[in-house]
Amino acid sequence: MKNLWGIDLGGTKVEGIILGEGKNPKTICRIRIPSESEKGYEHVTGQMVKLIEMMKKESGLVPERIGMGTPGILDPQSRTMKNCNSLCLNGRPLKKDMEKLFGVPVEIANDANCFALAETRYGVVQEVVPDARVVFGVIMGTGVGGGIVMNNKVWNGKQGIAGEWGHNILDETGPQCYCGKRGCVERIISGPELEKYYQSLSNSFLPLKEIVDRHISGKDVFATQTINRLVKMFGKAISTVVNLLDPDAIVIGGGVGNIDLLYNEGVKELKKYIFNNRVETVILKPKLGDSAGVFGAACLTE
Repeated sequence: MKNLWGIDLGGTKVEGIILGEGKNPKTICRIRIPSESEKGYEHVTGQMVKLIEMMKKESGLVPERIGMGTPGILDPQSRTMKNCNSLCLNGRPLKKDMEKLFGVPVEIANDANCFALAETRYGVVQEVVPDARVVFGVIMGTGVGGGIVMNNKVWNGKQGIAGEWGHNILDETGPQCYCGKRGCVERIISGPELEKYYQSLSNSFLPLKEIVDRHISGKDVFATQTINRLVKMFGKAISTVVNLLDPDAIVIGGGVGNIDLLYNEGVKELKKYIFNNRVETVILKPKLGDSAGVFGAACLTE
């Protein structure tokens, strides 16, 4: 039996897993250690080598290939990393370096693609829409990202940016984004931006969860304005994805994805904007939680 090895590289941790095969794979080994990205690129790559050695020792196994989920994109032309929020990775030939350090082939995809792949193979999509051919995985949290799975494989695109709906322009009058544009989806409906919007209305800061609770209670007009705007902008933003990809399913991960209104009122807003008279795309909550990233990374080696 072929075992699947995966690494999920984040800003604060790096996690490794060894999975068996099948729709309900057995976890043979799972280890997490700090990534300590503030110490620089060479330290991060060293932490990944340390992790693989720990996994070898615990499992008694040796990898043939390793899948890696990253907080950015491997540029298909330059073969270096870009758009990483762990800044020490940007401009670095991570795949080449890790193949040299590990001594085996390495497959890389960004964290949103790994999330989408895991939920398609092992998670909620496998449960609800097992014959899905196209799945869009959404990350709505501190930032907004996305990943595309077609026929159980990640689709990266020619430039490696497939699925990056978070940097489509949603409101040209919106805030400046770090990417250089104004009013990106990420700057309108990410968690921190929703909190900032509420603060701009109320002159007081509240965490997003409390804003949602106040909206549900009906006792805070500013909370209701904030959540109504989220629902409307979500429908408008995700409609571009549906019009372009027409996916069988969309899975929403990240903290903002916990807001139940997205799955009913958000779908109503989506219906207003898509080029169809109904919404057949299934909008789903994820099943795998924080396991999705590392499970998806392991799937890259299949």
